[in-house]
Amino acid sequence: MAESDSTEPAREEMDWARYGVAVRELARMVADDGYRPEMILAIARGGLFVAGSLGYALAIKNLYVMNVEYYTGVDKRLDLPVILPPYVDWVDLDKAHVLIVDDVADTGHTLDLVRNSALERVAQVRSAVLYQKPWSVVDCEYVWSHTERWINFPWSTEPPVVDLTQAAHRVLDA
Repeated sequence: MAESDSTEPAREEMDWARYGVAVRELARMVADDGYRPEMILAIARGGLFVAGSLGYALAIKNLYVMNVEYYTGVDKRLDLPVILPPYVDWVDLDKAHVLIVDDVADTGHTLDLVRNSALERVAQVRSAVLYQKPWSVVDCEYVWSHTERWINFPWSTEPPVVDLTQAAHRVLDA
């Protein structure tokens, strides 16, 4: 076993078992608060896992997805988050109570973009995340844990199983 590089920042490790406990406790926070959203809005990609799990735990079948591009790697991101298609169809949701869900509120810029987009179209918005960092511009209503570390989630720790250069060419050739 190789020694770890002391210059690499400490990381928060979440495996599937810990995830199961965390998401159940997060659901309990929402339920105990009495918030009963009609829909969950997942921020893709990391928020998909959390949103699906919360949907089951809170008995909410109405799940929407908003695709946002921001992070390009560990602590590497675009200047601003960008909403990608397909876009949420907000028709007939003006009275809806929405729970926006993501895996982590790091800078909070992605959540802020999605929250502002939703607030223009629905009655009420609250946010739930597994982790929130102290510098996040959004203070989420439901947070399982606070940390300053980079988080290794079970769905994003391993590298892709595909050749990323070939995958990029397929997208460009389409």
